[in-house]
Amino acid sequence: MADNDVVDTVHGPVRGTSDGSVRSFRGIRFAAPPVGDLRWRAPELPEAWTEPADATAFGPMPVQPANQIIVFPDGVSQSEDCLFLNVWTPESARPGDDLPVMAWVHGGAYMFGGTAQPMFDGRSFAHTGEVVVVTLAYRVGALGFLDLSRLLPDADPNPALRDVLAGLRWVQENIRAFGGDPDRVTLFGESAGGGIVTTLLAVPEASGLFARAIAESSPATSVYGQDRSEHVARTLLHDLGIDASDTGMLRGLAADRITSAGMDIFSRIPHDDPGTLAFAPVVDGHLVPEHPPAVFARGGSLPVPLIIGTNRDEATLFTRMKSPLMPVSTEALAVMTADLRAERPDLDVPADAEIAGAYSGLRAPARGPAISRDLGFRMPTVWVAEGHSRVAPTYLYRFDWTTPLLRLLGIGASHGTELPYVWGNLATSRKDITFRLGGLRTGRAVSTRMQSRWIGFAVDGEPSADDDSAPWPPYTVPERRSLVIDRTDAAVADLDAEGLSVWGTTPLAFP
Repeated sequence: MADNDVVDTVHGPVRGTSDGSVRSFRGIRFAAPPVGDLRWRAPELPEAWTEPADATAFGPMPVQPANQIIVFPDGVSQSEDCLFLNVWTPESARPGDDLPVMAWVHGGAYMFGGTAQPMFDGRSFAHTGEVVVVTLAYRVGALGFLDLSRLLPDADPNPALRDVLAGLRWVQENIRAFGGDPDRVTLFGESAGGGIVTTLLAVPEASGLFARAIAESSPATSVYGQDRSEHVARTLLHDLGIDASDTGMLRGLAADRITSAGMDIFSRIPHDDPGTLAFAPVVDGHLVPEHPPAVFARGGSLPVPLIIGTNRDEATLFTRMKSPLMPVSTEALAVMTADLRAERPDLDVPADAEIAGAYSGLRAPARGPAISRDLGFRMPTVWVAEGHSRVAPTYLYRFDWTTPLLRLLGIGASHGTELPYVWGNLATSRKDITFRLGGLRTGRAVSTRMQSRWIGFAVDGEPSADDDSAPWPPYTVPERRSLVIDRTDAAVADLDAEGLSVWGTTPLAFP
């Protein structure tokens, strides 16, 4: 091992590997194991070490149910002891180089995922020599998002958000040793990770931990109050046959039993209350003092530059998988809007007839997914852009590019399809069917432009491509310009005029 494969952190030295272009450090512990008495508690600092810790393999992924889409490499285990992070840095980077840092938070419906997913290999970013990449782990599902603070006096709400904050503090304290600049950290994430990003933009405690943010397909309004979260907690304890007062039983219960019960509730809640999630960030009055959409609406979010956007066909994958997470049937949508009117009489929720009329130009099978897409992803993203653009430069996008095969299958630019382009990790093996009908050359060009824009934003706050692609103007009212990312990029004014005419500019969200 070369000397530069060992880096000193504040907790102890770590030994990584190099491929001649990029140095990687995987499985770096940034918090004590959140087990036993620390289950459902804020993470604590790890014990220090003196000998170089092995940072050549991923740490365990968070305990979670099996998932047909999210796949981990062989040899990666599951454990409650999952608070590890990974760093990729250019081979030439040394302390004092102060390269911009891109800190990633994965998605997975707040229930799945981890930093070992092959998609999130940071070599492609770090190989450019322009940035250092960090991928942050957090507890998922009932172990990360169950709020027991009203039932257990020593339980902390939002343990998963606290995990991400702990990871960002580690970055502040350590990233210079890897050649990174703690004053130029861009926090970016997709889906649930994007939701964590937009939530943290409304968290005062996150101030100073990142200088820019990117939120891809954020369910920005899926943050709930403690009445709803307490109901979920009581339901889970009832299903487990445990009294909330039995702290020892709760803290000693096998993690897989909690995860299994959590999966049952994760599946039931969207059926019983369409448009809501069992596990999500919670407005606890302390770490998350207010509902984030309300913070954005009043111009109170952290004043850091922001890229935010969605994909054109967000709901199609959920529809194909018959996932309950996004209501697409007429009945489920009617229940959702009725519940929203009942629970939020202060909001001007459109009447069902008005909603139906606005989407009448679509074929019947496409109406439900389009409504769900807009209310679940696109309009929350636009509402964030409306508010945040008043406090910091904000760049809104819509990802429209899709391969001929995905278009033929009716999937299009669905949820998550932008990820391989952002990460530069297009799956192009013979076993992959994504490009079977063509589109690889264009796909690579789209990926190059997206990475260039994301990196440019991390470097100096300007999301410009290296080629002569369309400039990306910031979002302002009333122009409301967005960048449409497709075979070629195009800046389009008032792209969401129809959506705003139906749903308005005031965020619609469950309490």
